[in-house]
Amino acid sequence: MSTTAIVARNQKRQRLVDKYAEKRATLKEAGDWEALQKLPRNSSPTRLRNRCNLTGRGRGVYRKFGLGRNKFRELALDGKIPGIRKSSW
Repeated sequence: MSTTAIVARNQKRQRLVDKYAEKRATLKEAGDWEALQKLPRNSSPTRLRNRCNLTGRGRGVYRKFGLGRNKFRELALDGKIPGIRKSSW
């Protein structure tokens, strides 16, 4: 489980990305690279990290479900994710 500070930092970055998205797009379209550099560094979407919604784990996260591999497996085996079941052949 990630620390709450790391999860909070990522959420703060998400808010900055959402806040500056429109401004960033207009500056890119205009080709104003100097003004683009003056925007906050954390407002860039590449600074975001996909994290598990339940545990905050940063690696092994399935985008479609927003869950880490461990929690995905637990919930799938319990039958709590519709349409997912363990394969066997």
